[in-house]
Amino acid sequence: MQEAIASFDFADYLEKARARVEDALDASLGPEKPEKLRESMRYSLLAGGKRLRPILCLAACELAGGEVEKALPTAVALEMIHTMSLIHDDLPSMDNDDLRRGRPTNHKVYGDAVAILAGDALLTRAFEMVAIRTKGIPSERLLKIVGELSLVAGAPGLVGGQVVDLDCEGKEVDLETLEYIHLHKTGALLKACVTCGALIGGADENLLEALSVYAKGIGLAFQIIDDILDVTASSEVLGKTAGKDLIADKTTYPKLLGLEESRRRAELLVAKAKNALNPWPEQSKPLLALADYITSRDR
Repeated sequence: MQEAIASFDFADYLEKARARVEDALDASLGPEKPEKLRESMRYSLLAGGKRLRPILCLAACELAGGEVEKALPTAVALEMIHTMSLIHDDLPSMDNDDLRRGRPTNHKVYGDAVAILAGDALLTRAFEMVAIRTKGIPSERLLKIVGELSLVAGAPGLVGGQVVDLDCEGKEVDLETLEYIHLHKTGALLKACVTCGALIGGADENLLEALSVYAKGIGLAFQIIDDILDVTASSEVLGKTAGKDLIADKTTYPKLLGLEESRRRAELLVAKAKNALNPWPEQSKPLLALADYITSRDR
């Protein structure tokens, strides 16, 4: 398995996939009105970032034997939902942050009201991308994807995770509760990325189950590394306010387990995630490399 990954040019794959995603994101918001709302949506959606979520969607589609071009609207939809969650999380009534992706947060530029509405508009545009702008995919597959997005964006996913996260500020939190928060706030969307991509590609139940295990592993690992970087990296490197969790008195993996044990846990989760894809050693190279990227990133 490691030899297969070593022979894969991940840097080239990542660069090309990011460029493809950026072009699709730019094309997703046309010259619509009101202009202020459009500017606010574009401000956050086109602010850069790793684009890990849409790339996971495209890679899962490829693994399932699908055409990447047909998965692009869904990949864009997933990034729109992610961007909505960032805009809303940064609001004064939520995590109250001033910096995102190296520049002022949306509400600092456009005000709280427009920021909230821009997030709402991105969320609803996500469903439009899947239901209206996807071509050449059977309607029953698109209906399943709409269902996945509904679950991840609502109370069973991002919203529910955020409520528990807010409720736990300043309180002692055990590992089970911490993992609940992150499986919903971070993990649910990552799972939706690989599931939706695989559905576009026509994946069977065996592959969908394997990808569910993969997504759970990388979802928790991603959050653990985020928690570690919040402690060890600067705001300049992260592009967002470092040490924010400490200021908010949130329970994090390093706070609960220590830095060394947290990193070990992330590595074990990624190993389990990769093992789930053992039956597809060649086709899963991008997803395997993305799993390693999660634990090796510095921002």
